Amino acid sequence: MYQERVLSGMRPTGRLHLGHYHGVLKNWVELQAEFPCLFFVADWHALTTDYDEPGKIEDAAWEMIVDWLAAGVDPSQATLFIQSRVPEHAELFLLLSMMAPLGWLERVPTYKDQQEKLSHKDLSTFGFLGYPLLQAADILIYRADRVPVGEDQVPHIEFTREVARRFNHLYGREPGFEDKAREAVRKLGAKRARLYEELRTRFQQEGDHEALEQGHALLNDTQNLSMGDRERLFGFLEGSSKMILVEPDSLLTEASRMPGLDGQKMSKSYGNTISLREDAESITKKIRTMQTDPQRVRRTDPGDPEKCPVWQLHAIYSDDSIKDWVQKGCRSAGIGCIECKQPVIDAVLAEQEPMRERAQIYLDDPSLVRNIVADGCERARKLAQETMRDVREAMGLDYS
Repeated sequence: MYQERVLSGMRPTGRLHLGHYHGVLKNWVELQAEFPCLFFVADWHALTTDYDEPGKIEDAAWEMIVDWLAAGVDPSQATLFIQSRVPEHAELFLLLSMMAPLGWLERVPTYKDQQEKLSHKDLSTFGFLGYPLLQAADILIYRADRVPVGEDQVPHIEFTREVARRFNHLYGREPGFEDKAREAVRKLGAKRARLYEELRTRFQQEGDHEALEQGHALLNDTQNLSMGDRERLFGFLEGSSKMILVEPDSLLTEASRMPGLDGQKMSKSYGNTISLREDAESITKKIRTMQTDPQRVRRTDPGDPEKCPVWQLHAIYSDDSIKDWVQKGCRSAGIGCIECKQPVIDAVLAEQEPMRERAQIYLDDPSLVRNIVADGCERARKLAQETMRDVREAMGLDYS
């Protein structure tokens, strides 16, 4: 019943920089070729901290989507949409809030961290407290089983799994569930039924998660099951009841700390960024004026690449031969800092050239971006409506 599906979103912050590209967008481009992907503008999430400045969100969203497209996100492979254009997100968030324990929200690690980082803002709001639950609704409404995150976001995915588990336990019950589930097992055929029971026992009695994955694969490969029986078998396998919401897994992405022009992490708040689609003259000037090893005052002074922010960019953009050239030339004063910076300039410009070309199409005709998003919102909403139909039925709110 549930196909593999990846979901990821970004808050609309306007023009993106190389940190966003190397940290997120390159991964999106790879994932879209492997899985059905949904990528969304998390505009409601922006309001959890910027509720007092809503006017900047719309322009920032369109700028960000153009950057997605420029980076290679392909609307023919992935669904691009805006969170607030799919109102079912809000409905599921509301319904989940009726059963999500308050303590769960207060224990999410980022809750206090963000309050401390944004101490200049009043974040004693329900929206900020409920942010992880809205994030859970974003994932669960598409029955996404994979969510690409860094290690710091894993607790959010585990929270989402707990919410799904609790929902399925509370509302996935039906009269005679176990009898119906055992009848569904028999429909698997003798060989598959034996394997299913073995995997179910291994998972429920021994906590063997590999057995759970094998059980999911077994059910996904079985073609002759009704939708209802398939849901029951998923729930019976996991020791819950009828499975309505899918528990997602974290798709851990490789940590990418893109250095900024000053050697710190690239961030708008540090003023050390290179934007995607930035013009060549500006990029060249920024890199040429980057600070280098402070011990290298004169051209003839030997330097230490490990103490130079430019070396961090070589680590991302240069091949082994150029890195070797930099190490030897810097330490021996055989090359100057301007010479050292040129391969980085060339590499960044080469990376950005196709981005500018792709973006120009959408800048020349903004209606293309609007149409892509409109189509994406329509596709996303159909999936969301299917989930909400099942959620309302499970909660006795379908009034049929």
